[in-house]
Amino acid sequence: MKLRLVPVLITSLLSATLLFGGFFLYHQFALQEPLQKIVSGFEGVNDSHISINRDEVTLKLDLQPGTNLRDLVTYVSKEGKSVIDGRKLKLDVEQNSSELLDDYWDKAMFSVAEAMESRKYTIIPTELDRLKVQNPEYKDVIASTEIDDNNVYVSLSNGKESKFIILPRKPATLGVWNNA
Repeated sequence: MKLRLVPVLITSLLSATLLFGGFFLYHQFALQEPLQKIVSGFEGVNDSHISINRDEVTLKLDLQPGTNLRDLVTYVSKEGKSVIDGRKLKLDVEQNSSELLDDYWDKAMFSVAEAMESRKYTIIPTELDRLKVQNPEYKDVIASTEIDDNNVYVSLSNGKESKFIILPRKPATLGVWNNA
């Protein structure tokens, strides 16, 4: 039996096109597009880019100042449950910050880190407010904190610019070795 080269190559090319084209179409129209509509439909989302891998869904977001991150995560997790389907949801928020907000966060970071380490999350809003009282240049900064099962969300805004910080509640810890 003698195989002819041209029909074998055409058949292989068509099969590969159907296989990879079908995967691409499924990924685009069954996964990414519905999740894109869910994310874009949330109030305060200017722009979003979604990347779906085997283990995680990454949302690159451009948000308006004052957007509630915890509500966004809850909404996307609930409405996009069929698409997320056991994958880890990871947020990458574009920072539209200013020098004032960066300075404010730099001064608050030690107290926030201490509160996160001791798992006393109620200290965070108190420390952020205390910082505004001690430094009059921060009087126009609006600081809000939210918490869910996985993260603590800190939003800083001065009306025009915003800074969003996502702090994981379960930090990476070092284990104990048997031979130590």
